Amino acid sequence: MPSARRFAAVHLAGACLAGLTLLWACGLAQAGSSLPPLPAMGPSLRKAVAFQTGEQPGTIIIHKNEKALYLVTGQGQALRYQISVGRDGFGWTGTVKVASKTEWPEWRPPKEMRARQPELPAMVPAGPYNPLGARALYLSRDGRDTLYRIHGTNDPKGVGFDGTSGCFRLTNTDVIDLFKRVAVGAKVVVE
Repeated sequence: MPSARRFAAVHLAGACLAGLTLLWACGLAQAGSSLPPLPAMGPSLRKAVAFQTGEQPGTIIIHKNEKALYLVTGQGQALRYQISVGRDGFGWTGTVKVASKTEWPEWRPPKEMRARQPELPAMVPAGPYNPLGARALYLSRDGRDTLYRIHGTNDPKGVGFDGTSGCFRLTNTDVIDLFKRVAVGAKVVVE
């Protein structure tokens, strides 16, 4: 997708998110309301692959240039998940840990993100319309929250490109699978 179309898609998603949040805040998201249909969980883009590393099973290794997240499963083996990564200016590298995990997380955009996109709400409640999707793994460095997440998405077409603000996005189907396999405290290497 050309960068201008990708940029427009990201901003359209933000506008839709703000609209859904207003529905919740105004109490219009009650049973029988005219909310949009539940988002699709998306396909599984996971594959078992040969993968050479010195890291222990249970370690996550992210290759940003490949838009791939590898979960080391054994000697010379990994599960490969297709992901989206940070767009220009939002990529990062380093070693962090999974500090916690949440099913159907709420989302609180960081103040820096809200400064760039003032239409974003202060908080989006947990549930199927949340932009973090079905699951989130919260990443920390030296015991401090990085504000970066490995999370799902309610837009299965939103996986496989540079388009996040530094988080790593999988389909909801894949993030549910990863969530079950990864322990709190797991090492995450971002290259």
